[in-house]
Amino acid sequence: MNFPERFSNLPAYAFPRLRTLLDHLEPGGPVVHMTIGEPKHAFPSWVTDEIVAHADGFKSYPPNDGAPELQEAIAGWISTRYGVEVDAATQVMALNGTREGLYNAAMALCPEEKNGEQPLILTPNPFYQVYAVAAASVGAEARFVPATAESGHLPDFEALSEQDLARVAIAYVCSPANPQGAIADRDYWQRLIQLAETYDFKIFADECYSEIYRKDPPVGALQVAKEMGVDPERVLIFHSLSKRSNLAGLRSGFVASGPENLRRIKQLRAYSGAPLPLPLQRAAIKVWQDEEHVIENRRLYSEKFDVADEIFADVPGYKSPDAGFFLWLPVPDGEEAAVKLWTETGVRVLPGAYLSRDADGSNPGKGYIRVALVAPADEVAGALVKLRDCIYGQSG
Repeated sequence: MNFPERFSNLPAYAFPRLRTLLDHLEPGGPVVHMTIGEPKHAFPSWVTDEIVAHADGFKSYPPNDGAPELQEAIAGWISTRYGVEVDAATQVMALNGTREGLYNAAMALCPEEKNGEQPLILTPNPFYQVYAVAAASVGAEARFVPATAESGHLPDFEALSEQDLARVAIAYVCSPANPQGAIADRDYWQRLIQLAETYDFKIFADECYSEIYRKDPPVGALQVAKEMGVDPERVLIFHSLSKRSNLAGLRSGFVASGPENLRRIKQLRAYSGAPLPLPLQRAAIKVWQDEEHVIENRRLYSEKFDVADEIFADVPGYKSPDAGFFLWLPVPDGEEAAVKLWTETGVRVLPGAYLSRDADGSNPGKGYIRVALVAPADEVAGALVKLRDCIYGQSG
């Protein structure tokens, strides 16, 4: 029996790898899960009411692009948040979570060749794993560009050679970055957009963590493109309610860009997509229109980051994240640290190498662990003290 080879070199996904690493070992204390970025804060109580009130919609096939009211709500949010006016009908499409969109947009928009050669798809390293699978699916070469402390934990795409840049079809950027929490500022976006203009590639801006920040709201890619007077086809932005509103299971996301990009994405999705059920779309409309719960969500994360800053104040190499809800903690070896922490304390974290790929003889995530601050504040504080004392040999 024959099987395709195009995915044969994919490593095991991060969480199955973690189970293989830890599940055969006994935890050294009460188990605290700090591995997955699954929000635990309460979502608005009226979400359930909205779903129940529109439950009759489960008997109907939902619109492929999202209900017009949902598209309008998303367009309104983009306008309020970024000062960018987009046409709801032609420049917005509702997604069943951002991962679907980040994958299918590459399927719809990546050309078979770029300047007569195999196209390159650029991705930060570490990265959200769907970027690499999208590249493999379209027959492109994934280029893993280090996002290290030296580069501000954002990929330096300008460091690529002109020969490589001429092959680039798509560049994925996550800002705020998962896992490091770094924010692409206006200058970063301006330089990247100018690079995309010069070498004619598209920017896929994964802005899923944009509403969990500590100081000023992160600038957006489409916002900077508008300021520069650049064709909106150059940039695609991807957002969801998963992190913003603690509604990972609602699966309400969106992609926004120029009308030609959206036309092609919608055409493909009509054949292969799974649109959000109508009762969930009705709830999502109200959630996108409400900011009070988002402000409270941000406050809760800020409190936990303040606690983390105090606990790790004397740890060499600790960097307080600007956004998101992860700590990206330096260790000699991420796997060894995860095993030690699990077997001695019961705290479960993710080795950074599971979010990265070996490139140019090294793995930029190997010397880190990712710690998700999604649990209640008191649980987070206790677990972080255990982590500090176990891994860094310090006690307060």
